[in-house]
Amino acid sequence: MATQLKSPEDVRAAVSEEEWKLRVDLACAYRLVAHYGWDDLIFTHLSVRVPGPEHHFLINPYNLMFDEITASSLVKIDVEGHPVMETPYMTNPAGFTIHSAIHMAREDAHAVMHLHTPHGQAVAAMADGLMPLTQTALLIRHDLAYHDYEGVATDLDERARLVADIGTKNAMILRNHGTLTVGATVGQAFLRMYILERACEAQVLALSGGAERVSRPPQGTPEKVAGQASAGMGVISDLLAWPALVRKMDRLDPSYRN
Repeated sequence: MATQLKSPEDVRAAVSEEEWKLRVDLACAYRLVAHYGWDDLIFTHLSVRVPGPEHHFLINPYNLMFDEITASSLVKIDVEGHPVMETPYMTNPAGFTIHSAIHMAREDAHAVMHLHTPHGQAVAAMADGLMPLTQTALLIRHDLAYHDYEGVATDLDERARLVADIGTKNAMILRNHGTLTVGATVGQAFLRMYILERACEAQVLALSGGAERVSRPPQGTPEKVAGQASAGMGVISDLLAWPALVRKMDRLDPSYRN
């Protein structure tokens, strides 16, 4: 039977050290999303798989802003989005539809991030999607899939189509909706999202002067950059970028660790 948890200390005592570390990383990612202005009130989700055979996941309480989320407030849920530990917080099972589909189909997709930023939505509404206009776009474009809009993602039948569309890629534009990335770690998913969101922002700015005025890279360059980008994403994110981002959040507000 689930234990009533009343404090961060209670939660930490009830979970493994490995799960607590994931909680700290995911809470940090939520705070960073708020810091960079990517949040959408309480909406959208970042999730991470908890190690073990139970297929449990950590996700945000549905009634907290991203800058309020802490390691202990994250909710542990099953594949249907229902809590498996006692929690005072609300959950949104329908909001886990997209995440659960990818988590369950991709063993390597331990972390999944989904956002609704204005720049991400703008590119998601463009017929050409993400265009090869900047180095940042070229770093992610080869690893980018697309999924057509089917309405608010509450239909479980959509899971199969999401999985088919993302395939083995690690980033996705949900047309007319937003952006999504996956990773073997929270850091990898976050760095991919950072690159994708910056590419979308740059594209919106570049096209503000008219599509006919943009400069495209020379033939062969996109393929060259794709090869360069594939070589070290895991090392760059896990050993360099993510530790630096964690230090940044520790300077800004370390309360996410509670």
